[in-house]
Amino acid sequence: MIIACPACATRYVVPDTAIGVEGRTVRCAKCRHSWYQEGPELAPRPAPVAAPPAPPPPPASEPAPPEPVRPAAPTEPEPAVEPPQQRDPEPDPEGAPPPPAAAAPEPDPEPEDALPPPPPPVYVDPGFERARQEDDGDYSSFAHEPPFRPRRNPARMWTLAAILFALAALGAIGATAWYGLPSWMPFARPLFAEAQPGLKLDFPAKQQDRRQLPDHSWFFGVSGTVTNTASTSRSVPPILVVLFDSRNRQVYLAEIRAPKRVLAPGESVQINEALVPVPKAAVRAKFGWKPG
Repeated sequence: MIIACPACATRYVVPDTAIGVEGRTVRCAKCRHSWYQEGPELAPRPAPVAAPPAPPPPPASEPAPPEPVRPAAPTEPEPAVEPPQQRDPEPDPEGAPPPPAAAAPEPDPEPEDALPPPPPPVYVDPGFERARQEDDGDYSSFAHEPPFRPRRNPARMWTLAAILFALAALGAIGATAWYGLPSWMPFARPLFAEAQPGLKLDFPAKQQDRRQLPDHSWFFGVSGTVTNTASTSRSVPPILVVLFDSRNRQVYLAEIRAPKRVLAPGESVQINEALVPVPKAAVRAKFGWKPG
């Protein structure tokens, strides 16, 4: 039969068995338009031919006259039969062959071995089957196809994931270079900044004062000096004071500033600062420059 695409008017010659009597949904190979194609019209059935009338029965024949009954012949008496006389059994001649032994019953036929179980069904990818049909030349654009096809491409998904990971890594590197590492990370930044050239901190442990106040709060007195050992004037950055407990755990942190912000060559400045209140567990202090 010949069918035509209602969208692009492309005509196709297909066998009647491809469409079927009830029709089916087909798709145009040129414009990919799908429509429902009715089945071929069946030829009307021929009217039943009436059977010819039966021939009339032949005329009944006249019955034949009965045969005359003949008289029965007289029966003659049967001769008397003498009973057989018993004879002594004769001895078997020497060397006579023994009677044949009864044939042994044939054994029942053994049942045939059970057939092996059928192999398990093997899944065949529809795409592979379609490619094989195209190679063999048996593929038809009107053949049955599944309602949907999987559109996931593992290679494409892995490529997209790699691109996203690379973008996230570049963004993290850029943010770290611009803003630095966050403070909540243990390796984010050192506790103190690097030593300042030409500036010397001197905070002896014996000069630090720790005691309890009458209101039951704890006081920690900081005392030390900052000296400019360079041959030029130097500005004094903020100083960081960190208090630790007996287990060397950080329990307090404070920032102090020198009374004089710029020191001349060889000049020193005395720093005395009171930290109130501080944790009771604070027993020792460390001093350094505040990180920038």
